[in-house]
Amino acid sequence: MKMDKVLDKLGIKKINEGASTGTKWIKVGGEKIDSISPVDGNRIASVNAVDRKTYDKVIDDAQTAFAEWRMWPAPKRGEVVRQIGEALRKYKEPLGMLVSYEMGKSLQEGYGEVQEMIDICDLAVGMSRQLYGLTMHSERPKHRMYEQWHPLGVVGVISAFNFPVAVWSWNSMIAFICGNTCVWKPSEKAPISAIACQNIIAEVFKANEVPEGVCGLVIGNRETGEWMSNDSRIPLVSATGSTRMGKAVGSAVANRLGRALLELGGNNAIIVSEHADLNIALRAAIFGAVGTAGQRCTTTRRLIIHEAVYDAFKKKLVAAYKQLAIGDPLDQKSHVGPLIDQEAVSAYANAIKEVKKAGGKEIVAGGVLTGKGYESGCYVKPCIFEVNNEWPIVQHETFAPILYIMKYNELTEAINMQNGVPQGLSSAIMTLNMREAEQYLSAIGSDCGIANVNIGTSGAEIGGAFGGEKETGGGRESGSDSWKAYMRRQTNTINWSDQLPLAQGIKFSV
Repeated sequence: MKMDKVLDKLGIKKINEGASTGTKWIKVGGEKIDSISPVDGNRIASVNAVDRKTYDKVIDDAQTAFAEWRMWPAPKRGEVVRQIGEALRKYKEPLGMLVSYEMGKSLQEGYGEVQEMIDICDLAVGMSRQLYGLTMHSERPKHRMYEQWHPLGVVGVISAFNFPVAVWSWNSMIAFICGNTCVWKPSEKAPISAIACQNIIAEVFKANEVPEGVCGLVIGNRETGEWMSNDSRIPLVSATGSTRMGKAVGSAVANRLGRALLELGGNNAIIVSEHADLNIALRAAIFGAVGTAGQRCTTTRRLIIHEAVYDAFKKKLVAAYKQLAIGDPLDQKSHVGPLIDQEAVSAYANAIKEVKKAGGKEIVAGGVLTGKGYESGCYVKPCIFEVNNEWPIVQHETFAPILYIMKYNELTEAINMQNGVPQGLSSAIMTLNMREAEQYLSAIGSDCGIANVNIGTSGAEIGGAFGGEKETGGGRESGSDSWKAYMRRQTNTINWSDQLPLAQGIKFSV
């Protein structure tokens, strides 16, 4: 399918405004944002960014819609989400192609991202009938205590370029079934995919007479995110991005005593034990390191390898890296696509300079690719360096396919190395030794929000709560009981007696 046909099928060519209240697009007065594909350097489309007046209208409409939407029965809201999932199935091919072309990830990863959206819709439908609360026994006779959960209101979603549509769906589909309305601020580096999603969801909302304002969209730059972070009309802001961005959002939201759900950087490691299946470890390490050209928060950035298998595994790595095909991500023969833009390429090049300056030994050489097929200037070589875990450049997350490798002798040493970075998102150990696996998953093991055994650091399933600790922000999205982040807890006590006994046995008479 040609890209022009993709854009036509997704209704992109009819839209050039960066604000919507669900089914209606609003004329805005902000600056023009061009979406440039890192695949070939061509402009996909342009969109007018939201201005403050239009932003306020979208938020006001979301507040108005909340008053009605929260009163829809949760299973009825779930039915709307189910239909969104069906619409995404219908548009999976063109939307996946657009994601791949706009962001630069492989076509299979583009399709996989849309599949994640479909999966979260399926999960949210089930959740819509399970928004449960506990009952507790009261210390007072003929009293009943229980808790229930109510929607918060308007949920702001700030998403990053590397998952331009999936992360929005993780938040919004669950927020919808909980009774919230959502306003989405997508990355200005990938706004066209967001417009496509808004068009898809609009069809479902029209068919179900969903109140206008339940799903708002505001496309803009950093300032738009600052408006959202400081907006007291938005009780919860869910933000995905760098640790630097997350600290700014978290501080602004906390200053007004709002809630922030933060999904920030990762500096993820795989420990390769002497008891590992090295073939499984190799596949996990390579996909984790070069998938999405290293532009995942769950990318494998460090390999901590037992000294007994270090040389053998390094040899396997080098041989495998020689087989990587770097090129157009829409070509399914390509393993590695481009970085998002020139800024990312500069960060990649600067990181290589820093690691070399620190004394890193180059195992697989990096570099920027030029020539036919690489005209955008965004294609780089995945590279490997032997390093020291304590070096500042290794402690820092570089959003690029740079893999650091290092040795260990004892498992406790390896775990300390893995945990010895500011971030705490995803982690893994490759071992067939049960005691090692159990130690790794215990309280003295990995300090990350995600800890895997014989699985790599990337590719989390939507059924489990996703998120991390430390500078990763502490947020949780997607499965398990993560729906509670989008609701407020209320404790209720009912007195069905003809007396008024007080708690703690206090006596009070008038």
